[in-house]
Amino acid sequence: MELRLMIGKQLPHLFAVSFYEESHYLLTKDKKEGQNTSRPEDQGTFFVLQLQHLITGSWLRLPSYSSSGFPVNNCLLAKTMLSIRNLRHGITALSPTVLLSLIVNNEYHCTEIFRHHIRVSSSQRPVCEFMNSSLTNLYMPIVVFGMWDGLNRQMHSLSTPGRAILVQARDPAKLSMEIEKAIDDHRFNDAWKLFEQHSHMEGLPRKSIVNKLLASFAESFDVCWLEKAHGLVEQAIVESKQKLLEKEPLIYLSFSLAKCGLSIPASTIIRRLIEMELYPPVTAWSAIVGHMSQTAPGAYLAAELILEIGYLFQDGRVDPRKKSNAPLIAMKPNTTSVNIALAGCLLFGKTRKAEQLLDMMPHISIKVNATLLITVAHIYERNGRREELKKLKRHVDEAYSLSDIQFRQFYTCLLTCHLKFGDLESASNMVLKMLQKAKEARNSLAAATLLIRDKSKSSTGQFSQESLNLRYGLEKNRSTGVCMISYEEFSKDRNFLKLEAEAKELLGSLLGKLQNQVELITTDHGVLLPTEKIYVKLVKAYLESGKTKDLVAFLIKAEKEDSPASNDDSVLVHVINACISLGWLDQAHDLLDEMRLAGVTTSSSVYASLLKSYCKASRAGEAASLLRDARRAGFQLDSSCYNALIESRVLQNDTHGALNLFKEAKDAKIHRASHQQFEMLVKGCSEGGEAGLMTKLLREIEDGQTLDSGVHVWNNVIHFFCRKKLMQDAERALKKMRSLGHAPNAQTFHSMVTGYAAVGGKYVEVTELWGEMKALAATTSMNFDQELLDSVLYTFVRGGFFVRAIEVVDMMEKENMFIDKYKYRTLFLKYHKTLHKGKAPKFQTEAQLRKREAALSFKKWVGLQ
Repeated sequence: MELRLMIGKQLPHLFAVSFYEESHYLLTKDKKEGQNTSRPEDQGTFFVLQLQHLITGSWLRLPSYSSSGFPVNNCLLAKTMLSIRNLRHGITALSPTVLLSLIVNNEYHCTEIFRHHIRVSSSQRPVCEFMNSSLTNLYMPIVVFGMWDGLNRQMHSLSTPGRAILVQARDPAKLSMEIEKAIDDHRFNDAWKLFEQHSHMEGLPRKSIVNKLLASFAESFDVCWLEKAHGLVEQAIVESKQKLLEKEPLIYLSFSLAKCGLSIPASTIIRRLIEMELYPPVTAWSAIVGHMSQTAPGAYLAAELILEIGYLFQDGRVDPRKKSNAPLIAMKPNTTSVNIALAGCLLFGKTRKAEQLLDMMPHISIKVNATLLITVAHIYERNGRREELKKLKRHVDEAYSLSDIQFRQFYTCLLTCHLKFGDLESASNMVLKMLQKAKEARNSLAAATLLIRDKSKSSTGQFSQESLNLRYGLEKNRSTGVCMISYEEFSKDRNFLKLEAEAKELLGSLLGKLQNQVELITTDHGVLLPTEKIYVKLVKAYLESGKTKDLVAFLIKAEKEDSPASNDDSVLVHVINACISLGWLDQAHDLLDEMRLAGVTTSSSVYASLLKSYCKASRAGEAASLLRDARRAGFQLDSSCYNALIESRVLQNDTHGALNLFKEAKDAKIHRASHQQFEMLVKGCSEGGEAGLMTKLLREIEDGQTLDSGVHVWNNVIHFFCRKKLMQDAERALKKMRSLGHAPNAQTFHSMVTGYAAVGGKYVEVTELWGEMKALAATTSMNFDQELLDSVLYTFVRGGFFVRAIEVVDMMEKENMFIDKYKYRTLFLKYHKTLHKGKAPKFQTEAQLRKREAALSFKKWVGLQ
């Protein structure tokens, strides 16, 4: 049966209604016959509901009418295929009053209803854009109004096919079954569309379907579906339907997000779990932290996450004797999780955030094992905590489970720290002790036994280089492939043992990457040996400090232990030649003098090289002095040296001196090629091939990076005062530091800001520091890292200084630094939840207006508006 609705008298509006085949509405008005097929109030209600739900895209349950001529069941299904074309002037929705007045009072006849489709033409935007995508979920007839050009224009031909939209009502229970079936068949697109339909109709589905959807999307290991799953979790929390979420699917989702490199949503879900008191055990979230720590933002977030979790357990806040606290205690950070976060911070340079973790460790009773001991040593070295590193040495020497690699890492850290503080004596003594032990090992009968132990230890040691490389390779393959624990396996593993094992693998890979950064010390059959890199750094430090005599004494002792092959290939010769190449002729001459006074003999080639350099620099006086020294030492220079001396005298118009030199060379019967071997050695060092000691020294010096040991010394003093909350002493130390000519760096300001924050209420002092930091950034090449700016931002937000906070945010965003918005959103809600919630006051100063605008801008930035 097909009924048609026609509106006569060139009505300026087109009205079309279609219903499901089993439920026909016949809405007619025949004023001439004087009969109404339905009551006006029913008609008004009917059209109000139609228009309201058409605009909102919601579902409609039509009311039942008992009056004759309008038989409707309580739940009608409408199924309409709309082939929508454009209206000429766009869409206009009429009010029920206007509609009824047109139909009831103006003698317009409604005589035809389309059963299957409606066609409308317009030159403006499509009807589908007006009606929104949610039109597909309408549980009601469709009402469309369009404007005509005028009263006298006839309807245009509607032959052009348009976009088809299927509008089909669904039973919620049946829809839930279809969602489950789509999930089981891995038809995620269909499952998501059905889920959206259910959400529009009756909100989120039941608990089992929501968690099944989360688990399936997480198991897909697809970024698109993972993001949708995370959005679903946020939707449930915003709608206050947290009870629909279960712990295991959320942990699994966070693990999948972290493994795909989506560290921010992964950490957000862990934080949400803690907020909902669905505490994830540490065996589960340690693996999540391990994957997060593979990137710089993730490593920073991992440290933040552990600090937040650890805060819950500080100083015995949780009573372990209560059974109700068991799930919370299971979440407490352990050694593996802390070590993962520390290693991630080290790899990406977040060492001050790592030090905050170290400060927290004693308060939550973290057990320190051999691996964690070495990680702590790296942090102390990066932050210049030499005294703490010295205290750690006793524990390292007494530890029985440390491997050769771990010993090498610790002593590299200690040696580097000595260099940072300019303590060349301690660094030199360390190198000499290594050489002495290596010599004893070589000359000892225990060398064979030591070799056997080394082989067995490297094959069975927990963190040998081979095992670390293997673990790193496994992790590399794992991260590039789609190897993922299925949710079925995950749900069966109640103790999360597989995630715990994966966390340990991730820790091994991070430690392997740290090991690759160790360059100063190596091992030979379990014996520590200095590399050429440490010689280069020591020589550079000695030369920069002008301690030529100490440098020669150190190199002479080192050569006695190391037994050089020839005089021309000794460390001292390489150092002198490097100084000559750099133009440091005075330093080279001083080194030769110290060698001669110490009774160390060298070849004439060193004198020849320095003499030629003096001649090229037109320094005839120094050249003559060096020639006398060479003669006293019993060296005979070659013809190239005499030619250089003669040429230098000629250029200075000293013809008499040039002639005397020529006669001297002739009488001595000098051979021209006596120093070719030395010149070839120098040329080989400066050209391609494997870099030797001289080449490495040249590169190190030409880098131009000079160590200001005074900065490290004063930073340690300021850090000590700030930790003890003695801020007046810290301010005096900072003033003294400046007066001595040492420029404060990011570490200096970080200690001061965190010290003020620990004291509390010192926001004006932090504001003054911020002004000084901005001035330094504008006038010098000083760089402010993420850790410093994050600490400044935290202090400003805590104190409500939002004008300054916006400045810090702008600087961080300009430098593309990661900002943990979740942390600042939580901080804002904690301390400024009711700030500027009411209407703005009528009278406020410009400063008050600026503060209000900054606070509202920050509130919008963190996502609270």
